[in-house]
Amino acid sequence: MKRLALVASIALACGFASAAEPTRIPADALATAATLREQALSDPTAYEFVAGLTTEVGQRLAGSINDQRGRDWVAARFRTLGFDKVWTEPVTYPRWVRHSERAEILAPFAQPLAVSALGNSPATPKGGVRGDVVAFRDFKALQEADGKSVKGKIVYIGYHMHAERDGHDYGPATAGRTGGPALAAKLGALAFVLRSAGSDNDRLPHTGVTAFPAGAAQVPAAAISNPDADLLERMLGNGKPVSLHLELDCGIDGEYTGANVIGQLNGSMQADEVIDIGGHLDSWDPGTGAIDDGAGVAIATGAAHLISLLPQRPRRSIRVVAFANEEAGMIGGKAYAAAHKDELARHILGAESDFGAGRVWRLSSKVKPEALGAVDQIMQVLGPLGVERGPNGSAHGGDFGAMGEAGMALLDLNQDGTRYFDWHHTANDTLDKIERKDLNQNVAVYAVFAYLAAQAEGDFGSAPVAPAPAKAP
Repeated sequence: MKRLALVASIALACGFASAAEPTRIPADALATAATLREQALSDPTAYEFVAGLTTEVGQRLAGSINDQRGRDWVAARFRTLGFDKVWTEPVTYPRWVRHSERAEILAPFAQPLAVSALGNSPATPKGGVRGDVVAFRDFKALQEADGKSVKGKIVYIGYHMHAERDGHDYGPATAGRTGGPALAAKLGALAFVLRSAGSDNDRLPHTGVTAFPAGAAQVPAAAISNPDADLLERMLGNGKPVSLHLELDCGIDGEYTGANVIGQLNGSMQADEVIDIGGHLDSWDPGTGAIDDGAGVAIATGAAHLISLLPQRPRRSIRVVAFANEEAGMIGGKAYAAAHKDELARHILGAESDFGAGRVWRLSSKVKPEALGAVDQIMQVLGPLGVERGPNGSAHGGDFGAMGEAGMALLDLNQDGTRYFDWHHTANDTLDKIERKDLNQNVAVYAVFAYLAAQAEGDFGSAPVAPAPAKAP
């Protein structure tokens, strides 16, 4: 009772209606969720899904031939697994293509480099570019640079990313990747090279997207592997000029229309209200897209499939979304939000899995105060899986972020990412990096939360929920 009183007082302080009732989950639903949790720990569906996707399709670079193959494969698997409704929604974006890439140190000591073009990078002129290197420790240092020191040179940013469970060092590492090439172009550089945004010591470069403002100058941009970055920095440390040769055959090749692939289990009582789960279907092309993000789509699919096997569907619908082209800026997520903006109030709660297949260790939320008690009830069932309660108000939602910005409630089910950035965006993103037990723990977490949210009495979000249409008797 004290908890309910506290929630009510918080609701009043935050401006919510005084008559709002706390969201709650019935006791029988909690018992069913506990059964789902145990079943998920040995269910093969998610592993078979990601194994099939990476074996039968492989890499799924947005706009490539495998983009369509991947969509067809997932839609067919959704139907095989018994989803009540399967459909696609179009997503249009510029198509970036990669043909080849090569880099080498010319002086003071000739050495080949393991290199990968960054997404959205233009090609070099035929024969490549050659120039002296000007080095910066991080993106901030480049922002503070004198343009005279950059003009006519190849800019190098050497931020060294470290492994962390929550992956928080990825932000500083990618600041240079996303913004560095455009700034280097503005300052008159010939090209841009980055120490890979990754925590490994393998001689495999990490690709990833960069961004050029519309109409702004562009330069060829690429990442080199961490050992090659070490090599380059040793030469730079000798105090002698270091020159590079960079040759990239890549660039934007028109416009492409792909699609988000959606599978839904229809609710038994409030079918027009939706619990959203999913991952992104596209991947970068060096690997097979197992951890980024075949695993995420597989986790959501496995959770929904387990729920579909219950004797009765939950009250609300559960929707799995395999998003298009997350890698170029969550384009599929933004398209999904635009397509469903008029029904936002009926999207009750969402969560995306997009951080590999490490065990979920924390649940963070972005729900209204009246729903905190229901989140506590969900945590009761998740506790045996080793999941901790994180803060409220901090969930970002990944591809569901645009829906969250518009008012949909969100959960972030934070995975252990200690090894994730060893393999992320590299040729090492392959099925062998996925541990079945860890993957199944994720499925258990998603099955529990999705089912309980679908059974909850009351909503979770800040968007007002309109009365559901009257049901025929």
